[in-house]
Amino acid sequence: MTEVLGCWIDGAGGSTLPVDDRGLQYGDGLFETILVRDRRARFLELHLARLAGGCERLGIVFDFMGALRTEIARAAAQAPALAIVKIIVTRGSARRRGYAAQGADTPRRVVTLFESSPVPGAVRDGAVLRVATLHLAAQPVLAGIKHLNRLENVLAASEPGHADCFDSLLLDENGQLVGGTMSNVFAVRGTQLLTPSVDRCGVAGVMRAVVLREAAALGLTVIQGRLPLADLVSADEAFITNARIGVVPVSRVGQHVLRMNSVAPRLAAHIEALDA
Repeated sequence: MTEVLGCWIDGAGGSTLPVDDRGLQYGDGLFETILVRDRRARFLELHLARLAGGCERLGIVFDFMGALRTEIARAAAQAPALAIVKIIVTRGSARRRGYAAQGADTPRRVVTLFESSPVPGAVRDGAVLRVATLHLAAQPVLAGIKHLNRLENVLAASEPGHADCFDSLLLDENGQLVGGTMSNVFAVRGTQLLTPSVDRCGVAGVMRAVVLREAAALGLTVIQGRLPLADLVSADEAFITNARIGVVPVSRVGQHVLRMNSVAPRLAAHIEALDA
């Protein structure tokens, strides 16, 4: 079990939320999962920018970014060589019962420090994936942001067979790839990286953003759009990404054995070396 090394709520030590918190009541909030390496939060600015964008999308007026930066730095300073800092921002305590926000809510922030460990070598050499039975519903208003209501991911990760794989891939209602329960996915064709758009459902991951940003440095171009499962399993190679694992090649999806080539390892090494 992952050990909790510290937890702070609105800057004070503790691990108890009020029962009227809207994050608990309605999933009304957002979260970020940040890798801490050598007591440094990796890609912190990208995480905070996504958090700020999510708050704007949900109409959460979050005026505590300075305090949050201080709390992240405090958690990172206490971290071992490899750790995770998870940030949760909720709309705060409900002023009265009902779904509608009152417009004068005081957001609540939770910073939790977890132990972490390197990605196992067997996974680093090629992750084994499956395709979930559950399909993601389209909701463009929430697409891309990392909101707290992740029940689709919970159900997909609870399906039989998920525990035997590293992750489960999720399709949308039209049968197109979206990503994994905890990852984004890329197919490689020549010097092109193909990745699903996340404008109707799914999460725009921070490591996905890093790949989009850094691809040109390796002579690669990125195409975002529809990605059928057949195009993934027939690609030159494929890989998944998230903030904790970085870039990991895919060796198999269900019964499909994928080719293993050089793009994913090159991207992984390039991104690992970034001073961010």
